[in-house]
Amino acid sequence: MTQAPLTAPFRIGDVEIANRVLLAPLAGIGNWFVRLQARRHGAGLTVSEMVSSFGVHYRNQRTLRELLRIHPEEHPVAVQLFGQDPEVMRSAAAICAEGGADLIDINMGCPVHKVCKTGAGASLLSQPGLALQIARAAIEGSDRPVTIKLRSGLEPGDRSGFELALRLVHDAGVAAIGFHPRPAAVQHRGEPDYALARELAERLEVPMIISGGLSTAQAARRAYSESGADAVMIARGSLGNPWIFEELSGQRAGPPSPAEIVDELLWVIDRAGDHLGPERAVRYVRKFYPWYLERLGASHQLASELQKVDDLERARDSIATLAATPSAT
Repeated sequence: MTQAPLTAPFRIGDVEIANRVLLAPLAGIGNWFVRLQARRHGAGLTVSEMVSSFGVHYRNQRTLRELLRIHPEEHPVAVQLFGQDPEVMRSAAAICAEGGADLIDINMGCPVHKVCKTGAGASLLSQPGLALQIARAAIEGSDRPVTIKLRSGLEPGDRSGFELALRLVHDAGVAAIGFHPRPAAVQHRGEPDYALARELAERLEVPMIISGGLSTAQAARRAYSESGADAVMIARGSLGNPWIFEELSGQRAGPPSPAEIVDELLWVIDRAGDHLGPERAVRYVRKFYPWYLERLGASHQLASELQKVDDLERARDSIATLAATPSAT
């Protein structure tokens, strides 16, 4: 079967998605304005950073106010939840749906110890019965399409994630699978197994979305072609580079100009102020500076100075000068 171009629309359940280029969950980063930024630059769908189902279930105010905040212009959007309790997942999925999520995504691939030790994330690959209960609970609680993001297995040579993906679709009614074809034990090291991903895509009756290590548009196109996936999911390749969505969705052929990069960083600073208030935002945006300054060729001195700035307006003034003289920074 001929693979559709990345620019073609597709559906996950009853949700129409304009193209096949998606923003992946970004831990500690993927809030509403980062997702909105990806949508502005052409992403067909965005997924929230990973959110604790327990935090949502118990209505932790910071979780509801910051992690579940959805901008009216970012739809369609998925909220990614993690957790190991089916009833808590049912409740959390319902709350997310009430809050405006178009889809619910469940993380069954995170390899981080503090997540796995609770029985969530990639540890669910070794508990397929529980994984199925969690997926069914999310579907029943939300009445939304539910997708699952998982790894190929726990250790090299292990296909537990592959097998679980098939069961999640066939036995639980999951609407799509996000597949990272590397085992959890290697985290982000090693070559993804696109042959295994292709085997999964051919056996699934729902969309398979390829993820993992897609740091450039070229890498994403290769993964899409070699895996036979229905869509690509961009994570860290989008950091400081939202233009990757324009490249992949056919809206851009060349790199952004220095002025475009500066304007984008200023937009991020302003939105962070809207999101967190000036005092918290000035610290929060420090993680964003290196991604954009590297693209501008800014000096290490400026990068170091910006990390010490404790006022958003001062940060804006320093960055605004870069558009005119990027080579002099």
